[in-house]
Amino acid sequence: MGARYPAPPLGLITVAAMLPDHWTLRLVDCNVEELSDRDLGWADLVLMSGMLPQQENALRLIDRVHAAGKLVAVGGPDATSSPELYAAADFRVLGEAEDVIDDFIAAWTSGETKGDFTAPKFQADVTRSPVPRFDLLTFSNYLFVGVQFSRGCPFTCEFCDIIELYGRVPRTKTTEQMLAELDALYALGYRGHVDFVDDNLIGNKKAVKAFLPALIEWQKAHSHPFEFSTEASINLADDQALLALLSQAGFFTVFVGIESPDEDVLRSAQKKQNTRRDIVVSLEKIYAAGIVVIAGFILGFDDEKPGAGARMAELIEDAAIPVSMVGLLYALPNTQLTTRLGREGRLFASDHVEEGVSGDQCIAGLNFDTKRPRIDILRDYHQVVSSIYTPRSFFDRVRRVGEKLRPPPSVDKSFNFGRSMADARLFTRFMVKSAFRHPQLALQMTRLIGQGMRTNPGAVPAMVKMAIFYAHLGPFARYVSEEIASQIEAIEDGSWAAPERTPAIVMTA
Repeated sequence: MGARYPAPPLGLITVAAMLPDHWTLRLVDCNVEELSDRDLGWADLVLMSGMLPQQENALRLIDRVHAAGKLVAVGGPDATSSPELYAAADFRVLGEAEDVIDDFIAAWTSGETKGDFTAPKFQADVTRSPVPRFDLLTFSNYLFVGVQFSRGCPFTCEFCDIIELYGRVPRTKTTEQMLAELDALYALGYRGHVDFVDDNLIGNKKAVKAFLPALIEWQKAHSHPFEFSTEASINLADDQALLALLSQAGFFTVFVGIESPDEDVLRSAQKKQNTRRDIVVSLEKIYAAGIVVIAGFILGFDDEKPGAGARMAELIEDAAIPVSMVGLLYALPNTQLTTRLGREGRLFASDHVEEGVSGDQCIAGLNFDTKRPRIDILRDYHQVVSSIYTPRSFFDRVRRVGEKLRPPPSVDKSFNFGRSMADARLFTRFMVKSAFRHPQLALQMTRLIGQGMRTNPGAVPAMVKMAIFYAHLGPFARYVSEEIASQIEAIEDGSWAAPERTPAIVMTA
């Protein structure tokens, strides 16, 4: 596709907008470029952020910054979740930056060289959050850019760290703020895919319903330069009015955490919003609004029964979910799950994780003693990943979704030249490269487009966007299958041994 990474670091460019205007800033996104010695030599201070998968590199970078004789400040979700791991940093800015960034700036300006600045939990006023510094980005490095409307989620899923980082009362930006962010992107010439990175866009339904009509009008006034994606809980399917608003605003895909087809598992994991409903019927309602579903699934829960993998694969096929992010349960820092597993003496010590796979739910999940035999979970996982990403299975699901997508008649289908040209460039690049490198993939795409034109022409762009995922998902599924097969073999031949556990702590009154 010509991009180097899916999306830019929205957190860093938001923090950049909170810094004094007279500071000279240079953004280095290590996902797309190398941090050079010249960058370090130029800087007075290095500000660094990252998530769990970037942890190993982040810790190495702290040492490198110090070796260059410079000071480093760290923040972001991983440092907030595991501040003890970042003790070597000179400054730690923990929690949401809005409430503590001024204290950090004052300390640095006064000449201090060390300090911790911890924000009160769940209290940041996001209406004070500035327009991110989109001007620091090189858009061609990315497939899409992100904006954020809300923080927090009202649900209590045991395995999720979002509610521990941002709380259960979603806080939202104002309509004026969001439109200002879109204005900034538009003024910089960006066109195409914008992701609302909210962990649950509909966590505060009243607020999002108040915002969407203004977004619809903004899109109309600018001839629909953007199309949107986001993440939402499955109860989105229960609100036809909300689905219609999202469709009219230009949302073309939504990520939904389904996790498991088994209600016992969902209840024990506190994913109650997914219970007492027919998952397939719920997804059909979202498709009927013209919105494609990308879904998340997890294997390894305590209450899983034999055959969980087969049931999961069956649900994925029955619901025609083209892109299903299937992972192994991973106990993230500071979640209810981690607390419980630690209390039960089942959590593996954190230093057992192999280098390069920290937080990887695909090949390094199950960082605890499982109740179901570990080898059975791995076999189920191998079965799911191997079956759902065969070319026939994947492209058949894309075809069937294309037949289901029926956006409401009220959706404005205005043509936007800039967005259409951006899409055309990406698609042409993809097809030309595929023709030479993966001719079977190019052939599948050509057939898919022909089928879509016969059955539901309006759905062809969405079908193409889903189908392009296979350039990644096909090879990645094969890689994961091979890695999991080797883990199964290690258990079978006795070469795998469970790592040490963290000590169980019993508290008594």
